[in-house]
Amino acid sequence: MSDLPEPDRIAGAPHPRETTKLLGQAKAEAAFLEAFNTGRMHHGWLITGPRGVGKSTLAWRIARFLIAQPPAGDDSGLFGDAPPAPTSLDISSDHPVSQRIAALSEPQLFLLRRAANDKGDGLKTVITVDEVRRLKSFLSLSATDGGRRVVIVDAADEMNVSAANALLKLLEEPPDDTILLLVSHQPSGLLPTIKSRCRELRCTPLSPDDLATALATAGVEEISDPTVLAALAAGSVGEAMRLVTLGGHQIYQTLCDLFHAAPGLDRPRALAMAESAVGKKNAERYELLLDMFDLFLSRMARAGVSGPPVIEAAKGEIALFAKLAPTPRHGRRWAELQQSLSARVRHGRAVNLDPAALILDMLLKMDQTAAEVAA
Repeated sequence: MSDLPEPDRIAGAPHPRETTKLLGQAKAEAAFLEAFNTGRMHHGWLITGPRGVGKSTLAWRIARFLIAQPPAGDDSGLFGDAPPAPTSLDISSDHPVSQRIAALSEPQLFLLRRAANDKGDGLKTVITVDEVRRLKSFLSLSATDGGRRVVIVDAADEMNVSAANALLKLLEEPPDDTILLLVSHQPSGLLPTIKSRCRELRCTPLSPDDLATALATAGVEEISDPTVLAALAAGSVGEAMRLVTLGGHQIYQTLCDLFHAAPGLDRPRALAMAESAVGKKNAERYELLLDMFDLFLSRMARAGVSGPPVIEAAKGEIALFAKLAPTPRHGRRWAELQQSLSARVRHGRAVNLDPAALILDMLLKMDQTAAEVAA
């Protein structure tokens, strides 16, 4: 799979195993350290939270930490005393474990993720039971080597039913000295029995300052307004990188500008937006456009129900929301439209609907709703 993209890497960003520092998740790290230091280690950990907030980075930090720690009962400290309890998950990048993990050559670690498809020209859409069988082989072979073993599942949401049931058996009868770290963006979709056999570590959205620092660490330095970016990205580093790379803030501003004149859509500008999503080279922009539509509608609905946003994500956004969603009733109408258009998007993807046609149809339905609100 060396010539294929890694399924657990955000495009344009370092892989989580290459990111040694983690920002904004001190509470989750402290919870894990407390369990480790008090001898209350669970064999299964479910690392949850929105996409792009550091869940995978936390999993790799825990993996480095666990494998680098002396085995239980190893009194290798001065004069045979037990070493002091660790106060951080930090492991030096010069440590042999860190170097092996960075090269994906650590014998005590198994990474369970989507594999190459049968043709070898792309990735499977799900984690299959074949990958879990490879995990079982790894556990049986590495048992003779001793030491602590770590399994990272990234992402657990991508397992199909057979793979999930096979992994469940490992959680029900965990091998000795083995810790399973399951990364999950949507834990509600996992088998209840998997969730019940894991302890949860919740990762939260990053603050604007932490988000800006994380982006700078990843090589993204030109951020005009971290506060606005954090609002649009919901505190997700991965989403923020996508917004910066593909011009997400400009797309959102254009949406707001289009609807300042609503009802009554500026057809040339609407067509230009729709046509900008056409073609294979614009596939990522198409997905971002759909996401920005969804974000626009959700912020409008919340503004109607709960009041204007604390942070204005585009120039004139608050005034626009006051015009188009002045009351909770109007907010609920926009929420209904959001649900309807989400279903339309799912259908459009399923039948490969022309991107321009779908975008233009969504804009027209939004303009129609604006007319209803104004009536």
